[in-house]
Amino acid sequence: METKVRKVSPGMLRDWMMSYLFLLPAFGFFIIFVAYPMLKGIYISFFNYSLRKFEFTGIDNYVHLFQNENFLKSLWNTSLLVLIAVPIVIVFSIFVAMTIYRKKEVSRSFFRGVFYLPAVSSVVSITVVWGWIYHPNYGVLNYLTGMFGADPISWLGNPKTALLSIIAVLITTSVGQPIILYVASLGNIPSSYIEAAQIDRASSWQIFRKIIWPMLMPTNLYIIVITTINTFQCFALIQLLTSGGPYYSTSTVMYGVYEQAFKLGNFGMASAMGIILAVVIGIISIIQFKYLGSDVEY
Repeated sequence: METKVRKVSPGMLRDWMMSYLFLLPAFGFFIIFVAYPMLKGIYISFFNYSLRKFEFTGIDNYVHLFQNENFLKSLWNTSLLVLIAVPIVIVFSIFVAMTIYRKKEVSRSFFRGVFYLPAVSSVVSITVVWGWIYHPNYGVLNYLTGMFGADPISWLGNPKTALLSIIAVLITTSVGQPIILYVASLGNIPSSYIEAAQIDRASSWQIFRKIIWPMLMPTNLYIIVITTINTFQCFALIQLLTSGGPYYSTSTVMYGVYEQAFKLGNFGMASAMGIILAVVIGIISIIQFKYLGSDVEY
């Protein structure tokens, strides 16, 4: 049986070359600012690399990290941030989005702007505001609790409340984009589906579970993955509010990377911590795609 060879015309070759030429700038940025730093980080993680030393140590950096109590504490704190903040962000965003969607267009636009404002505001400015709210002597939060006779609390200075205080700030800065996306996705659900369910006397919970939630799965997958990644990379809030304290109770892996690299000058250890974090994020993202992406049509 003869195989027909398709001839490539000059026009097709020109279109092919032009297509890749347009991709070249983005590909160049990816190589320079993503691929090369990632490979360089993997390489450095096998060395004792500082301003004075550069000697090969193999996997000693990784072994030392998993024997380091402070790193294990940071890994645990990071996991708690994800396990607590991500579900709250998803549930709160869906609830607010459904509430906003039922309102008139003017009110809907107003509330979308209000909830999206923290997402486009400077993290530093938001953190400064929360720092004043949490201030132990003249913070707004202690003033409100004092009205009920409670004693002042050092919200960021107490190991029992510091991490929860960080989670509260993280949630307020993370719900803006999910709310906007959920409101837009709710507009793509045919109203005839919901009307038919209401005629069949389905409850609000049944309508949400059987119609709204499945049709929001593409948006759910995107928001859950992105929110999880962003939470794992939480750094600015920690640096500006607690610097990982007290007693490493709010230290995260990303803050540990910063501390090892720019405070202690141990770039090999910092690179190893970054690689471990990247592997953890990659594994969790694969699991999320496997179990949440099965019902998503691309």
